[in-house]
Amino acid sequence: MNGGILEDFKNAWNKPNNAVAQIILINVIVFVFTGLMLILGLGDQVRPWLGLPSNPSTLLLKPWTLLTHIFVHDGFMHILFNMLWFYWFGRIIQDFIGSDKVIGIFSMGALFGALVYILAYNAIPKFENASHIATMVGASAGVTAVVIGAAVHSPNYTILLMFIGPVKIKYIALVSVFLSLIGTRGNVNAGGEFAHLGGAMMGWFYITQLKQGNNIGGWITASIQFIKSMFKPQTKIKVTHRSGNRRPTKKATSSKQSESGSTPQSEIDAILDKISDKGYESLTKDEKQKLFNASKK
Repeated sequence: MNGGILEDFKNAWNKPNNAVAQIILINVIVFVFTGLMLILGLGDQVRPWLGLPSNPSTLLLKPWTLLTHIFVHDGFMHILFNMLWFYWFGRIIQDFIGSDKVIGIFSMGALFGALVYILAYNAIPKFENASHIATMVGASAGVTAVVIGAAVHSPNYTILLMFIGPVKIKYIALVSVFLSLIGTRGNVNAGGEFAHLGGAMMGWFYITQLKQGNNIGGWITASIQFIKSMFKPQTKIKVTHRSGNRRPTKKATSSKQSESGSTPQSEIDAILDKISDKGYESLTKDEKQKLFNASKK
């Protein structure tokens, strides 16, 4: 084998317009990490330190749990079904409106779901006895936001369900919300169901605003890009001196690029930005060809 597992992960991570795979990879890595903690006998520390507490006072002492709880799951079936749903519906959003929208909807859905979860546990009397000890883990609120977001954007998009056949995703979204509503009346995962409903509301609101020209999740992707830029090595500019005052004209420079058959890196970067913003299908035939040629170098 060439490269090994780490190289495969790196290649999967670095593909453009690839937020769905990246988020799934993060979830899988955290799941493996928490599994190792269980093997080492430290499993009892996972929920207290990484799970989201329902008590606001406890949350103030553990603010990182607003993020970490999203990527922690209670067992294999929990992460399996979350990631399957996220893959199916996340790909719809990614293909139609771009990779950055997947990140925005998933992140804001998870955060708003967390807020609704905390409000429910501290405002509904039935949770009074558990509000000071309950914790929540899982990406379900973010996944629900993606499901509803996809249904609001493309309600008549049809997928094939085993034993059922073709079904429009708007009906799948309605059933998902209905089941969560019923679940809030139970005692096993009622708090989690409230989080699902919070995610559903954010998925609807996000796409509704996006259709009006407002990308309310833009600050999230901008923050991520800023953090990434802090870890990218700065390009060193090499300055050379030569005798004479002659400089190549713009026409000569353009001719030289044409003769070499290469596309300037700035143009490739612009194409990649367009993919990230609007999806691969938004590219023109010429842009796709340039990207293909650059990938072979």
